[in-house]
Amino acid sequence: MALQASEWIWHNGEWVPWNEANVHVSTHGLNYGSSVFEGIRAYATPDGPAVLCLEEHTQRLFNSCKIARINLPYTPKELNQAMLETVARNKHQSCYIRPLVFRGSNVIGLDGRDCPTEVVIYTIEWGRYLGTEAIEQGIDAMVSSWRRMAPDTLPAMAKIGGQYINSQLITMEAKDNGFHEGIGLDVNGYVAEGAGENIFLVFDDVLYTPPLAASILGGITRRCVMTLAQSLGYEVRQETIVREMLYTADEMFFTGTAAEITPVRSVDRIPVGSGARGPITAHLQDQFFGITSGRLPDRFNWLTPVHAVETVINAIGRSFNGG
Repeated sequence: MALQASEWIWHNGEWVPWNEANVHVSTHGLNYGSSVFEGIRAYATPDGPAVLCLEEHTQRLFNSCKIARINLPYTPKELNQAMLETVARNKHQSCYIRPLVFRGSNVIGLDGRDCPTEVVIYTIEWGRYLGTEAIEQGIDAMVSSWRRMAPDTLPAMAKIGGQYINSQLITMEAKDNGFHEGIGLDVNGYVAEGAGENIFLVFDDVLYTPPLAASILGGITRRCVMTLAQSLGYEVRQETIVREMLYTADEMFFTGTAAEITPVRSVDRIPVGSGARGPITAHLQDQFFGITSGRLPDRFNWLTPVHAVETVINAIGRSFNGG
């Protein structure tokens, strides 16, 4: 989807107009991919916008920075506040939130730890990542020729910018071959995940998803779906998944902040189940979107409302950093 500019970007504690948020071309994160990021959604509810799993996303951001040896000069509370205020200042009802941490400009060379840490938060209006119709009709996927990274090569659990080249290659190959998305296998040939999504399969009313050891990102939406499914009485198993299970599953779906819960209707042009969204997928979607829209109670305390920080902005008329 085309990028739709918002009004304000939070950059190192200051509010910068969208078109003025710039970095130098020698920035280490640009030259070497030394960046860490998150993707977070705010949903429209009857009580105003609310952010899904804010604290969990922020914790993963800090974990990724720790793995990448990038010092993050803010506390989780400060970044949470800044993200809520960015949503409020840009007057979103629903949006995608991108906190981005990267090494700035000071060193040309692989060890960029002497570079200052830059922190940016921007928000954009963003609909369904894989298409509006995909939520109901499902998408067509292919098993990619590109493998996910092997252990001790790149840390799959961290959302590090440079290693997303792997995801880009998987997605581009899929689109060039007429598919919506690609599925990566791990170094042993077992199912890992989609290019930017975790994956679930359904067999005989049991949900299966690859374990963290299968070179996957520990998805926040993945975690939500597992919690939700278990609360609804479904069994969820984290098990090694062989490729042929993709062709024999009763149902399949992707999960992720961008993808939300998106059915997969075919893999390598072989229909998944009936070739349409299955009943368990539909049940999970109904519950998930019911909670995120405010139609159903937030019984897992997933949502952080933005209205509290909006009240602060209106009352005292100052930014998060006091400027």
